[in-house]
Amino acid sequence: MKRLLILTLTVALLGACKQRPVAVTDAPAPIYPDYADVTIPVNVAPLNFMLTDSAQGAEVTINGEPAASSCNGKITFGRRAWRQLMARYAGQTVSVVVSGIYGDSIRQYRPFRWTIAADSIDRYLTYRLIEPDYEVFQHLELRERCLENFDERAISTYHLTGNRCMNCHTYGSNSANRSMLYVRGEGGGALLNEGGTLRKLDLRTPDMVSSSVYFAFSPNGRYIVFSTNIIVPAFHSNPQKRLEVFDSRSDVYVADVQTRRVLHIPALADSSYLETFPTFAPDGHSIWFCRARVANSVEALQYDLCRLRFDEATGLAGDTVETILAARAGEKSSVSHPKLSPDGSHLLFTVAHYGTFPIWHPEADLRMLDLQNGHIDSLQAVNSPLSDTWHAWSANGRWFVFASKRDDGLYGKPYFCYVDRNGRAHKPFVLPQRDPDFYRYTLKSFNLPELGRDRLPFNAADVARALRLDAEPFTRDTAASPRR
Repeated sequence: MKRLLILTLTVALLGACKQRPVAVTDAPAPIYPDYADVTIPVNVAPLNFMLTDSAQGAEVTINGEPAASSCNGKITFGRRAWRQLMARYAGQTVSVVVSGIYGDSIRQYRPFRWTIAADSIDRYLTYRLIEPDYEVFQHLELRERCLENFDERAISTYHLTGNRCMNCHTYGSNSANRSMLYVRGEGGGALLNEGGTLRKLDLRTPDMVSSSVYFAFSPNGRYIVFSTNIIVPAFHSNPQKRLEVFDSRSDVYVADVQTRRVLHIPALADSSYLETFPTFAPDGHSIWFCRARVANSVEALQYDLCRLRFDEATGLAGDTVETILAARAGEKSSVSHPKLSPDGSHLLFTVAHYGTFPIWHPEADLRMLDLQNGHIDSLQAVNSPLSDTWHAWSANGRWFVFASKRDDGLYGKPYFCYVDRNGRAHKPFVLPQRDPDFYRYTLKSFNLPELGRDRLPFNAADVARALRLDAEPFTRDTAASPRR
């Protein structure tokens, strides 16, 4: 009976996908997601896609050879065949031809290209899954996805944390053995991962306006630079901007994890400025951050890109803040999210008209500063008419990931971009999914994507247990005085 069923199904499929006359057209293939003419890493998961019209079936050839076919308009590549394809054409550009089956005929669309970069991307991606709501949050999860396949798991989940707010998960130098996430609310804290051992840290001292919000590790992992922010959400009178989110107060601090001290840095103690989005340079010799003068309106909050000298060997900071890029009122030049490439040659950042929450600004775009010659690349091949922001580099500096709302202006999705050895950014592609229709029915935004080289050595249950630990308190340097 079982053999008869298999034979019947096989005959039915062959009949549905029978030979038909082929009509060649110069029209682009109507595929979703848009994987046409993209550069992809040799180790990426299969780029499954679908025809978005009335096709009853589809077939794909790569460099003239059959690669995949279906009788429902969805193209899903076999895992082993895809790996062989990537290995065979690593470092080359291939021609992809898509044909759709429509009744008794086949329509062959204009070919597009895949450039398969031999430069691998980091194997793992972490992100926060969140509903794109502006009233309340619920059912938050931090998840980890293997980029080489479709394996995914929760590293912190709402049903184990009392449905509390969770901040982003951040790696130190893309290492799975050093990372941190923050769970808010009573009993929460900064959870520091050191080789799979989780510590709960209480970084907040009495003079701080809040607990840590945005943070980053120094190269050797001893120091954590972080901001404390009072974040204010408000409805916007402009119907194109559903929500305005801004900082009413914010500061930047440096914590010494080894001594459990928060360092006294007078250059960051100017109450006339709001500081945020701090990060260390990869050589450990400076801290980069954004700051704006305190203003009477949100539109007047123009954030400059700034730098402060810091000696990782001694924990001593400079006494003068250097403005690298100054925002200009009335222009799309207010800076957020500075991230330096691992070799320190380039800096990615977000620009918007004003403010500190560009994910709610449709005009938000990415920019890349060449630190060797000062040139700013507008990344026209990367940006879209809708929000493009929150980016992170791969360990080799050849790739970066960012969150984009380009599909519908509401749901953020992770896109990956290749930066070649000439510093040129290529057209990005969205995170592949097993089902090509996935992004059309998911009701979650992929928020705050970060790249890691290896699988994290903890899981959601470990995070829940760590939250029950007593938090390790941090103290301010004796030279410190309350800022506000």
